[in-house]
Amino acid sequence: MKKAFRKFVASTALFTVELVVIWAVFILCLILFFWLAREVLPGKELKFDSRAFAWADERASPSLTEFIKGVTFLASRNFITGAGLMLIGYFLFVKKHKWYSLKIPVIAVGSISLNLILKYLFNRPRPLVPHLVESYGLSFPSGHAMISASFYGLLIYLVWKNVEVPAWRFLLITLLVLLILCIGFSRVYLHVHYATDVLAGLAAGLGWVILANFLLSRMEKFSKRNLHPVVKGEQQPVS
Repeated sequence: MKKAFRKFVASTALFTVELVVIWAVFILCLILFFWLAREVLPGKELKFDSRAFAWADERASPSLTEFIKGVTFLASRNFITGAGLMLIGYFLFVKKHKWYSLKIPVIAVGSISLNLILKYLFNRPRPLVPHLVESYGLSFPSGHAMISASFYGLLIYLVWKNVEVPAWRFLLITLLVLLILCIGFSRVYLHVHYATDVLAGLAAGLGWVILANFLLSRMEKFSKRNLHPVVKGEQQPVS
């Protein structure tokens, strides 16, 4: 009885700490986004953006440029759409986790829609420096940064919840975080976004993942269904 009680207390404490950290990150994302928005609204060029372009240009080379183009493609709408459809199919027909298959399009489509709304509201033009790849539309916040933070942030959530081996969990999460950061850097390196656009996109994308997960979890409890099955080796029954 005491052992079961200790286990319950430990799991409750871990859940509470995890919840506090998640909401602290969400608040920090909001603060960072609105601070950056206040800085860019006057329309003047910021020293931080100029220094970021200069720092990226100092490291430019033909081989790195080709590599960066490949990295930035991993957050393009075409790639995210294809990867999202594959994940939806995986959770629908292989692992039988219908709730995860719902989260993917909600978060991805919501991130794209929110990004378009924010771009329209802030109406910041693209950088005037020559672009290394074709680009169009407005600049703030970066769509690639926001979409990568939301889509790969969702993958980090799925890894955290479902990968039971700590070493594998740590490795996969580290690789996904590095990928998000590399995609953000790629937009500055290619001269298609200011660094402030990228930081705002990362903050908005991460904040959207946290908020969407919270809202969808509320829907789960309201519907009284077990929408968060734990991934194990055995196949789960279709609900």
